[in-house]
Amino acid sequence: MSKITKDTLQEAIAAILSSSRKKKRRFVESVELQIALKNYDPQKDKRFSGTVKLKYIPRPKLRVCILGDQQHMDEAKLNQVPCMDADALKKLNKNKKLVKKLAKKYDAFLASDSLIKQIPRILGPGLNKAGKFPTPISHAESMTGKVEETKATIKFQMKKVLCLAVCVGHVKMSPDNLYSNISLAINFLVSLLKKNWQNVRALYIKSTMGPSQRIY
Repeated sequence: MSKITKDTLQEAIAAILSSSRKKKRRFVESVELQIALKNYDPQKDKRFSGTVKLKYIPRPKLRVCILGDQQHMDEAKLNQVPCMDADALKKLNKNKKLVKKLAKKYDAFLASDSLIKQIPRILGPGLNKAGKFPTPISHAESMTGKVEETKATIKFQMKKVLCLAVCVGHVKMSPDNLYSNISLAINFLVSLLKKNWQNVRALYIKSTMGPSQRIY
């Protein structure tokens, strides 16, 4: 965060929260970090991709589905987490439309480590194409803990354009929690870039319906 002063970021957060309070929405607005890059050629340069776990959950309503073996299915039902077993996945019959629909229905997937290797064979490449290939989960891990961790993790991925946007929080969070998440996200993003800050053209933060605030 060497390039952004604490005051600049705190003022931008205050502006976002105040504008969302003025105009009440029927939903909780997300807060997004928007990034414009420079000195990158998406055609030639290696595209970066990385995930980082934020301190506070940016999207509490993120929908996570468990693709599980029997033990994980039982645990998921007990914790009221959406789940599917191998038989349910086989019924999709590698139908591209159905797999696409499944990928759309959930934001992220966790799969039993015993099942994960079979997923491309059962479903085809659909989840991978949607950028939602499941994260493995073992029986030694706490399922609720892993679901919370998934909700707190954000992904930076450069595709064909030099603009990125990731959700780093929501307007019901405290300014300090937002500050902590945004700083962590920016530091991680900069560490992914080949020339660090020299690749950053501009950074903005913005709530879903509010005006964007430039912070760099």
